[in-house]
Amino acid sequence: MRTLKLTKDTISKILTDLLKRSPNNYAGYEERVNAIIADVRSRRDQAVFEYTEKFDGAKLSAADIEVTDAEIREAYDEVPPELLDVIRKAKENIRVYHEKQRQYSWFDSSIPGTMLGQKVTPIAKAGVYVPGGKAAYPSSVLMNIIPAKVAGVEEIIMTTPCSREGKVNPATLVAAKEAGVGRVFKVGGAQAIAAMAFGTESIPKVDKIVGPGNIYVALAKKAVFGHVSIDSIAGPSEILVLADESANPRYVAADLLSQAEHDELASAILITTSESLAAEVSKEINAFTKNLSRREIIEKSLDNYGYILIAPDLDTAIETANEIASEHLEIVTENAFEVMTKIKNAGAIFIGPYSSEPLGDYFAGPNHVLPTNGTAKFFSPLSVDDFIKKSSIISYSREALQDVYQDIAQFARCEQLTAHANSVLVRFEDDTEI
Repeated sequence: MRTLKLTKDTISKILTDLLKRSPNNYAGYEERVNAIIADVRSRRDQAVFEYTEKFDGAKLSAADIEVTDAEIREAYDEVPPELLDVIRKAKENIRVYHEKQRQYSWFDSSIPGTMLGQKVTPIAKAGVYVPGGKAAYPSSVLMNIIPAKVAGVEEIIMTTPCSREGKVNPATLVAAKEAGVGRVFKVGGAQAIAAMAFGTESIPKVDKIVGPGNIYVALAKKAVFGHVSIDSIAGPSEILVLADESANPRYVAADLLSQAEHDELASAILITTSESLAAEVSKEINAFTKNLSRREIIEKSLDNYGYILIAPDLDTAIETANEIASEHLEIVTENAFEVMTKIKNAGAIFIGPYSSEPLGDYFAGPNHVLPTNGTAKFFSPLSVDDFIKKSSIISYSREALQDVYQDIAQFARCEQLTAHANSVLVRFEDDTEI
């Protein structure tokens, strides 16, 4: 993990390096992904079965591609009671948080003869992708399904890879059932995204696809956008810790490593005004890494995308944090809440020494599906808003339109749209009615 003085040159280089991890820079994979999508769109179930056997080693058919109630009951038997208890606690925290995001239709008739408003309607069908295979991500299940349930989505389906034996991880299935998913299909990769985007004999077409995945999943979501809506094109995980001399170096090191273990492209950055803290954090990272199970991944992540940046002052550190716009931002400084008010760009902000990033990943309630690769400058976390759509409501009486129709006609003529002008003028062409 490199320790550098923070300058305009160093931050420019770091930003360039970080952006290299974006799915938009993996054009070499796009041809393969597009071929899979086209094949699934054309041959539907048959293509899905073939890709599932090719990539996951599982031979599936229409008879067993969907998870059954019996498989879900079996999953409950396999999940330890203490884990089930944690899943239910997390579910409730996530539900309560997202309930506060709900939006409602509104109408206003303060101008006589008019009614203006906004009608809020949940999307009809949502598709959730959950990574699988050897790993289990029940937290992603909860984070993606619960906002859709709160929004009122009627039909929620989930796709996730299965083992060679055609089994889905028990914790994933239990989380899906607890969150309220409708149907679960044993399909992963780009073929799962294509199946949800266009529909097959077994897997229904949805209106929106959400959920994280590898580069093939990310590029597949990018390719089907427009045929369906998507949440975002997620890149590798990121953490940025903003700290001063008051921070505990052991805590900071542990939090940086919590993201570096995700994959070799993950980014972990410390920006500090304290050279002594920088040195202590570096020592703690080396000590921790020796005993962590994903040591090889962590070391590659830190070698490529790990930085300790020493800033001349706190204002420069804050400015740099805003420029990087990290997925996760921890603030461990004196007057941390005051610093938070100066942060403009971050997916999730963790304030204080006991608000470690995994708290947001698993339990606190805010969504852990967050913008990456600097997109926090213009994107937001997954929320209830992602599962609703809004329709504008306009209603004018004849008397209300009469007061403004000449203004509308003039605007239309300015744009040389005479049919637009005629559309309002025709309603008043009989002078006896005026």
